[in-house]
Amino acid sequence: QVQLVESGGGLVQPGGSLRLSCVASGFTLDYYTVAWFRQAPGKEREGVSCMGSSDNNAYIADSVKGRFTISRDNAKNTVYLQMNDLKPEDTAVYYCAAAKGSCPSVANMGPDFWGQGTQVTVSS
Repeated sequence: QVQLVESGGGLVQPGGSLRLSCVASGFTLDYYTVAWFRQAPGKEREGVSCMGSSDNNAYIADSVKGRFTISRDNAKNTVYLQMNDLKPEDTAVYYCAAAKGSCPSVANMGPDFWGQGTQVTVSS
């Protein structure tokens, strides 16, 4: 019953915005580090952003810094990724993830739970 379910992906024109949501089921997100990953066609999976359960600061990949923002709403058991000024290079399947470890641990060891992914396509 432990699940992460992403939504909010779709087709958007360059310069547009999307807000991805990830709802946790079967566990309480409050106690978990949350993160977003993406995998573009022909490329390796990359970390996009991460936020610890007690972090004051989020961790943002250089490729999306200034454009993407991670946030969470523990009351809704949901993590978000606000994506602005989208570029064709952002086209990928986006995955949310959760882990008991810190953001560096998530990067090194991988998360405990993965969502199924949501497709984001940026194209004119």
